[in-house]
Amino acid sequence: MTFQTMVGQLAGGFLTTLAIFVLTLLGSLPLGLAVYFGRRSRLAPLRGLVKVYISVMRGTPLMLQLMVVYYAPNLMFGMRPLSRFAATIVAFVVNYAAYFAEIYRGGIESIPVGQYEAAEVLGYTKGQTFFHVILPQMVKRVLPSVTNEVITLVKDTSLASVIAVVEMFTLASRIAVAPHSPGMVTFAVAAVFYYVFNYVVAFAMERAEKALSYYQ
Repeated sequence: MTFQTMVGQLAGGFLTTLAIFVLTLLGSLPLGLAVYFGRRSRLAPLRGLVKVYISVMRGTPLMLQLMVVYYAPNLMFGMRPLSRFAATIVAFVVNYAAYFAEIYRGGIESIPVGQYEAAEVLGYTKGQTFFHVILPQMVKRVLPSVTNEVITLVKDTSLASVIAVVEMFTLASRIAVAPHSPGMVTFAVAAVFYYVFNYVVAFAMERAEKALSYYQ
């Protein structure tokens, strides 16, 4: 296998990695906000359920969660399992939503009570207060923590290999052990893909932080 062929195949696997990354963010960022609201609910059973969910997601490995989502429906209930890719997205979304919910909670609870009182004096409803006063400030406060999670997500996409999703890391492993392959050079090239992707993500998040600097 030539070097150019190997890079081309890894680029194809990177598209799957990118899809996992994008779909996870699209699902987990809003779900994390919903989980936060559930944690703050006046219904004690709902609060307790959400706390257990967050505890389980944060206290068990993502690799194990991937295996549970993919294998458990068939092993426990005889149901047809999700496709490997769909199971990957579900596991990643529910895992990262728990982390984002806790990040949101820290950001919202750090906002002074006076912000709520000022909004009430101005006649804002609770919904208006949250979306027009609290949420913009919360986004600015939590962006560094969200950036760390997003960068971790880039690297965590490789865990999809545990259920044989053919993303870039899985493909790199297969190429490296194939006859007449570049061997360890394959992993070096994959590392470059991950590094460049992380660099682009970090740069974009840094730009977003600067764009929101007027909330200071």
